[in-house]
Amino acid sequence: MTDTDSLHVIRTRTADLPDPLGIDDDRPHLSWHLASDRRGARQCAYQIQVASSGALLERGRADLWDTGRLAGPEQRVPYGGVPLRSRARAHWRVRCWGDEEHPGPWSVPARFELGLLDPAEWSAAWITHPCWSEAGAGPEPALPLFARDFSVAAPVARARLYITGVGVWTATINGLPVTDAVLEPPNTDFAQRVVYTTADVTALLRPGANAIGVRLGPGIAHVEDVPGRYTKFAGTRALPAALVQLELEAPDGTRTRVVSDPAWRTAPGPTLAAHWYGGEDHDARLESPGWDLPGHDRSGWRPVVTADRPAVRLTARACPPIRVIDELPTREVTRPAPGVLVFDVGTNIAGWPLLDVDLEAGRTIRIRPGEQLTPAGRVMQDEHTTGTPIADTYVTRAGRQRWHPSFTYHGFRYLEITGLPDDAAARCVRALVLRAANEPIGRLHTSHPLIDQIHRIVDRAVQGNMFSVLTDCPHREKLCWLEETHLVFDAVARGYDVAAYCRELVRNMAEAQTETGLVPNIAPEYVIFEDRFRDDPNWGSAIIMLPWLLYKEYGDLGTARRAYPAMRRYLEHLAGRATGDTLEHGLGDWIAIDESTPVAMAATWGYHRAADTLSKIATALGADGDARRYRALAARIAAAFHDRFFDPGTGRYGSGSQACDTFALDLGLAPELRQPALERLIDGIRAAGHHVTVGEIALPALLRVLSTAGRHDVVHELITQTTPPSYGHQVLAGATSLAEAWDGPTRGLSQNHFMLGAVETWLSRYVGGVDQADDSVGYRELVIAPVVRDELRSMTYTTRVPYGDVHVAWERHDDRFVLDVGVPVGATATVHVPTFGGRTPVCDDAALLPVRSRETAAEFHVGSGRWRFETAVGRSRHEGTSVVAGGGG
Repeated sequence: MTDTDSLHVIRTRTADLPDPLGIDDDRPHLSWHLASDRRGARQCAYQIQVASSGALLERGRADLWDTGRLAGPEQRVPYGGVPLRSRARAHWRVRCWGDEEHPGPWSVPARFELGLLDPAEWSAAWITHPCWSEAGAGPEPALPLFARDFSVAAPVARARLYITGVGVWTATINGLPVTDAVLEPPNTDFAQRVVYTTADVTALLRPGANAIGVRLGPGIAHVEDVPGRYTKFAGTRALPAALVQLELEAPDGTRTRVVSDPAWRTAPGPTLAAHWYGGEDHDARLESPGWDLPGHDRSGWRPVVTADRPAVRLTARACPPIRVIDELPTREVTRPAPGVLVFDVGTNIAGWPLLDVDLEAGRTIRIRPGEQLTPAGRVMQDEHTTGTPIADTYVTRAGRQRWHPSFTYHGFRYLEITGLPDDAAARCVRALVLRAANEPIGRLHTSHPLIDQIHRIVDRAVQGNMFSVLTDCPHREKLCWLEETHLVFDAVARGYDVAAYCRELVRNMAEAQTETGLVPNIAPEYVIFEDRFRDDPNWGSAIIMLPWLLYKEYGDLGTARRAYPAMRRYLEHLAGRATGDTLEHGLGDWIAIDESTPVAMAATWGYHRAADTLSKIATALGADGDARRYRALAARIAAAFHDRFFDPGTGRYGSGSQACDTFALDLGLAPELRQPALERLIDGIRAAGHHVTVGEIALPALLRVLSTAGRHDVVHELITQTTPPSYGHQVLAGATSLAEAWDGPTRGLSQNHFMLGAVETWLSRYVGGVDQADDSVGYRELVIAPVVRDELRSMTYTTRVPYGDVHVAWERHDDRFVLDVGVPVGATATVHVPTFGGRTPVCDDAALLPVRSRETAAEFHVGSGRWRFETAVGRSRHEGTSVVAGGGG
């Protein structure tokens, strides 16, 4: 066996993260991807070695765990070695066998480190400024700085900073940032749980005098109703405070600590105010250079106040943080009024405005962010779009200076600025793009520019709302409305690796659950809305739906296992509100154009979906009794739905809207009812000019119903319409991210919402052609079946599944159709290749023959590797039809 024939490990992950630092899972899953030059390669065995140091691992001394050679195809294995304690460091590698005799080479060593597992290991105290203490000493004129000097007497082999805060914190050691993460910590219910960061700060320390500096803002934990600032809600989950524990480890293993305690000092800083919704004010003249360096004169600073927070649980960061992902230059500067400059960065984003100017001291620069312009060319802000008023102010010091907010963020494309010189150049203002740093994994490109643009604006809206939680919009609300986490899951998960990220979303949902079992529509629940905005089955059922999706997408059953008690209590809550196995409450088919669909239909459909999915989860967990009970409940709900909403006289469901037929079809109708309902739905779409009239709840189901019926012609027509309401209209109207309403930029509301992004399921699973068999988990059994339509001449799609990257590309020439497929090691694929009028496709491996042929496609079963298929092509007899209907015949 040659080296090129062996299996090579190309990507390792611990707890679905690359080399995580400071996790609190002492049995994390170790996973890997494989590469081979040989088609059909498969892993038949593996060996994992884990050592307490890289040197030991290199010598093959796996003092923590050595599995030896274990037979099996598993590429995701829980750590099972020596029990790990707080601060434990583990270095690991894996090698795999592609046949019974010859292993491949060891992987590049990976590593992970545990955080502080026991609350008793925290010796730091929560510290705050007196103005935020429970004693309430009165407001300060600015956000506080915190600092402490300390000395390093002995050589430091390793230094770890464990740090968190309530609100938003930034920290430095000797004037240098301790992390590139921003807007820390992630959003949680700060009264219950706060996430801490572990930072390797060894390189920031120096012998002798050192200093730690912390800045603290209120964030979303403490939102005050401030006159002159937009406020979505006012409320306090917890008052701002910081918790800091620096641990210095000497070469001999002895450890010393520097912790937040009463020895720290605090003073007002140059940031005068920071409001999570309304903006941030900063006076650079008040900056105190060197305040976070050792030896700074802090004699005028006040002692900190300590806060007792015994009920708060500390957990380690378990998913990627928010980072600055990109920097966008100004594309155009306009001057709509004297003294007013409007900077256009060309794309609607979520992030920070960045000033880069050289000015005299004392200029007050005011920045108003917005997504659209008024007819007069000014930034548009109102209560229905971004909220209003929102503004950042910056007072200059003398000289060259760069500034951006640190304690809030905005959604914007345009920045209306006063206070700059009239001749200020475009280079003076840029935009910093922020989002959770989940790794991008998906790419789609077709020969149809409009389809590519639709894909692009959906992806931009995902980026604009993928922060520490999945927000609905990056300005007016910044709340995690839960229906988007599952109804639009593919828009997120097909573009980004969110295996770790979504687990944290589920954790927030479980923590938001009330004693009665209710999972509120938002989590964390920072504000309690009225009943229908707090309790809707299609929002709250995210506690069931998202763990199921994590299991199917990533093979992660642990999240469902942990959340199972919460799921059961939530379904009991819904049952308690049901009458005759139907529900009446909630928001209905939210933001639908046709508002005739009864709220009860949308609610009962969501109730059925929750019960049916929980029965599948119970089966996967081995809870067979529960599974039978929930299947029976789902059957009763479906029957009750039919009995209540079907009119035998007219043959219609409910009002006969598109959403009504969609809900009925998606529940699963008897064959004699299904075809008439499908025809009514299609007739309704055509009667509306090939437009949808549904809202965000029915939209994913509508696309699913049409796709599984093989009616991709209808889907294509409705998504490529260019008159409102449609995705195409949004593109042609100038949208650079998906808008909240179907008519996009020609209506108000947010211009950065991904809730209507369900089209990504069709684009990825049907146009891109990547799906999995019904009984497959984690894409072990791929189904590659791209929809090939006459409107497209080519398509390329790549995404990542738990076994590696999947690649699908096709191109249609005058005389032949060529399909290229890449299957990762660990998966197999059933590939559907168009037959074009009965012409038999051929594989570049002549020995590989179809296992089944149909009128429109031939099926090939393939293993890992790159495969090419060709089919002779004549002129299509049916312009606009689908040659291959992926998943729908």
